[in-house]
Amino acid sequence: MARKILLATITLAALTGLSEGPAFAQGHMGTPQEQKACTRDAQRFCRKELGNDMAVQGCLQANRAKLSKSCSNVFKSHGM
Repeated sequence: MARKILLATITLAALTGLSEGPAFAQGHMGTPQEQKACTRDAQRFCRKELGNDMAVQGCLQANRAKLSKSCSNVFKSHGM
């Protein structure tokens, strides 16, 4: 279970930087607050995709209506 939480945190760190294009390539991994905001949603809705950043992002977007307000706000803040 701890490994899945770690994978979710790493996935979300990468996910939050995806919408920023070049910033992601430069290593921007999102703020700790952004990571924390979506960790539970990723674990809840995207468990099978953990470890595949693009799949988790797609999964979270597909479940947009079900996301917590804090995670939804992360997507909104990145124009997604």
